[in-house]
Amino acid sequence: MALTNSQYDHFMRIYEKRQLNNENRLRRRFEEVYEKVPRLRTLDNSISELSVCQARKLLDGDNAALTVLKNDLHLLFEEKKLLLRQSGYPENYLELQYTCPDCHDTGYIGDQKCHCFKKAIIDFLYTQSNLQEILKKENFDTLSLEYYSRSHIDALTGRSSLEAMETAVRICREFADEFPGGGRNLLLYGDTGVGKTFLTHCVAKEVLDKTFSVIYFTAAGLFDIFSKKQFEKDEEAARDYEHIYDCDLLIIDDLGTEFPNAFTTSQLFVCLNERLLRKKSTMISTNLSLDDLNTLYSERVFSRITSAYTVLRITGDDIRIQKKLMGRL
Repeated sequence: MALTNSQYDHFMRIYEKRQLNNENRLRRRFEEVYEKVPRLRTLDNSISELSVCQARKLLDGDNAALTVLKNDLHLLFEEKKLLLRQSGYPENYLELQYTCPDCHDTGYIGDQKCHCFKKAIIDFLYTQSNLQEILKKENFDTLSLEYYSRSHIDALTGRSSLEAMETAVRICREFADEFPGGGRNLLLYGDTGVGKTFLTHCVAKEVLDKTFSVIYFTAAGLFDIFSKKQFEKDEEAARDYEHIYDCDLLIIDDLGTEFPNAFTTSQLFVCLNERLLRKKSTMISTNLSLDDLNTLYSERVFSRITSAYTVLRITGDDIRIQKKLMGRL
């Protein structure tokens, strides 16, 4: 699970609070029931006294004490259940009630994280990723190839837009299925509006659902954080800066739409290089050509990308325009 120590402690505090609330609710139930049905208090006192008495006898060598205790307790518990039912309460009203009955609100079943813990982590990671709502609409299940044509041939590669997208989808699925896979990286580049951002969302959902951390930023948003951290000493930006380097998958969308300058070039190199050193995966989408990437971001950045990233070119007609023409927007 991709949680820092502080994040893990945060979740464990939630479970500790949940357990405390369970106990407080049970105490209030006892107070309520004892006031309404005084006989139940007497029964509980009898159960406690009987248990202590028979335990002493067992320690003194009375081997029959355990059998007697079981029989007597059975009668007392049956009377207790009957009284609860007659008073309008469920039989288990005076038992601890759990949010998750499987792990009893501990977060663990044995030494394994409970399904409720895993879901809590996923929900947290979705919120942290900046992608919570969009991934409900854009994922591999909703991806369609109907907007890609066999007749639209890319002059650079000689491949149709459909072939290029089929290859990109296959590689992106493999990337997500095998994640973290030793820190693999992807670059999606090509025409505007052909589904590059949609594919980053598809990958993000699969990775998040495997409980790995994903952080998504547009290039402009990413460099804004770098700037605030560097020049304004902004505390929130400083926290985001750490997440950018520590997350399992960083997605940088629309690289090139920011205002490129010496600062953005140096920060991009530091970011990509540091994540490579940490074996953390990065996924980049851009409308820029490879030549433009080389020109705008220096040979150092270009070298890091071409040597350490799987580069996928996607071409075709703008899907948003196609949808508008089909009356689907």
